Amino acid sequence: MRTHFEVEEPEEYESAKELLLRRCKNWAADHGMRADEGMLSAALDSRHLSSDGRLGHWTPVEVRRLLLEWIPQLVVADPDTLNAAPESLLTLLRYLAASGLRDPRGASIATLEKAVAEAAADYPAALADPLRQGVGKFWTLAALDNGVDLSDGEALERFQRDVDAGRARYDGELLDRLIEASLTRPPLDQARAYAQLPVGLPPREELAAAAADSGTVRRLAALAGWVGADGRELTATGDLRPADARELARLLGTGEQDSTARGSTETPLLDLLFAWAKKARLVRVSKGRVLRVAKAAPLLRDPEALWRRAFETFFDLGGVVCAPDAFWGRSSPMTLTFDEILPDVLNTIYSIPHPTPVVRLQETVWLACREYLWLDDEEEDPSTESLRPGVERDLLRALEVLAGLGAVELSHGMADEMFSADLGDDFEAEHGEERPLPPEVCARLLTRLAEPGPLVRLTPLGVRAVRERMLAGGRDAPLVGELADEAPAEMLGVVAQHYTLETAKEEIEGWLAAHGGDVEPLLEAVRECPFRIRSAAMLKILVETLPDGRALLRGLRGDAKLRPLAVLTLVDEGLLGPEDLTGREQLFLITEGLLTLLELGGPEAVREQLAALPPGQASEIATGVQNSGHPDRVAVEEFRTLVAEQMRDRGRPLRLVRGQAPGARGRPSGHGKKRRR
Repeated sequence: MRTHFEVEEPEEYESAKELLLRRCKNWAADHGMRADEGMLSAALDSRHLSSDGRLGHWTPVEVRRLLLEWIPQLVVADPDTLNAAPESLLTLLRYLAASGLRDPRGASIATLEKAVAEAAADYPAALADPLRQGVGKFWTLAALDNGVDLSDGEALERFQRDVDAGRARYDGELLDRLIEASLTRPPLDQARAYAQLPVGLPPREELAAAAADSGTVRRLAALAGWVGADGRELTATGDLRPADARELARLLGTGEQDSTARGSTETPLLDLLFAWAKKARLVRVSKGRVLRVAKAAPLLRDPEALWRRAFETFFDLGGVVCAPDAFWGRSSPMTLTFDEILPDVLNTIYSIPHPTPVVRLQETVWLACREYLWLDDEEEDPSTESLRPGVERDLLRALEVLAGLGAVELSHGMADEMFSADLGDDFEAEHGEERPLPPEVCARLLTRLAEPGPLVRLTPLGVRAVRERMLAGGRDAPLVGELADEAPAEMLGVVAQHYTLETAKEEIEGWLAAHGGDVEPLLEAVRECPFRIRSAAMLKILVETLPDGRALLRGLRGDAKLRPLAVLTLVDEGLLGPEDLTGREQLFLITEGLLTLLELGGPEAVREQLAALPPGQASEIATGVQNSGHPDRVAVEEFRTLVAEQMRDRGRPLRLVRGQAPGARGRPSGHGKKRRR
């Protein structure tokens, strides 16, 4: 049971959702809880169509988004079902926790229950507000008001003709307001962000020491100290006086103290630091003087906190970081997009195991600037190409400023081959997907990457800061070690689905170290997992990461609950052949395969596989599965009711599903179709 699917996997997601809805409703019935399928489906869709797509990851933000935005804007249902949406959401959240599907990096169930209660207080008003609905929901409700059966395609077409002819009844004024709102309101189905690889961080003491050692942090603190409690007088234009500028340049060591400049605006580094101090609210300008901000005193005594403030305000400094351009005057093309492009650049190099060639970043930043500014094609407007050197210079300058802060590390050398692997002419033929950049850009990059050039990578301070920004934006950014105190089932579920083999090994070793080295709780989590696919993935990651994983696997061949999975894994690993299996183990193998297919592709996929067998064999196998003694009685019962009984009732042959079943994708390696810059 995967809880994360790419947007390009609609069939896999729908199969998993069908299974999850079925299991959740059965669990709710056993526990006397309400679980309306439409509301459960809406809740899962709201998480799937989000920037991170994690079905099991919930926080109060996601709770409010579902109840106060998603359902009012998109969902059409009967009043009783809509009014009880908070109850259905509570059931889903409790089921995710009870079944081990909750992502422990989200909020605790107690926190989520409180969030649902708080959102439920505002929910009736949100649901009743006609301006919260989307245009699609408006037309659906209008069709219902006009007596249209939504399941009747011809009736819907007649309604469309009635609308066009002015015969249908609807609120035109409300529609106009909804259309206007849709042009400014961000869509609820968020663009999926690139799934980052897990990263590691040094101890906090090392990060604090690195922040204190930052040249920019020391300069900003010194600048605020120089301004002092009494402040300094400024010129009529709000600039530092020439003598003060030279004095401050000497104090900060910018190398500009001998300049003949008439103020800080003509000394670029001093100008940057002065602007940075103002943005960071270390100093402020009032009545012709620059004054130290009194409330900044605690910040100035804490280098780590000052580093964080400096990093966050860096993205507001495009006007001083980017140099003037001859064509654009004071503003460089990158100045207008600085606060969007630089975070994207840092997200791009985050978790990459090798330093990134700056030239590759420069090419994609240039393309982003062109797209943002609606610049004409190069062949139609030669002057456009003249802007490229300025953009490339500005990006390098921005990276140099970040290097001074200690957020990135710049070096010079040959780029790793991974940065040119997707640029060649044969890439599309070999991988079945387009190259990430236009052909002329790929050709230019291949030439430039053949020579040494500037390289950039995030420092540990930079990794932490970028990760915090991504987490604040709702993105998935795993950190090795963050699961050490979590429940075994939740830890293994996250690791099996989101970690690489190397980082999974580190995470599991850390968990074991925090729990006395006892592997038994992890095995028990696999035993109790109610989903065949998830339990198989959890067992596989244990076998691959534990030093004695294969010996452990062989020992599980006699485990009452794990025997079918152990046999399947031993066969998959080539440690057992068909001739090594007992008759019961062979039946376990068949049963495990069909129960897995039931989860992956749904009942129809299993029925089609069985119906393609010779007469009598399908019935024999179906009977064997039900009498196999497989320990997962819930899955076997689903096989009986959804497959065996349905085939018997239908009594007709079905097609064989050839190839990989929907959803049959294993644990990700950390690389997908999404491309970094």
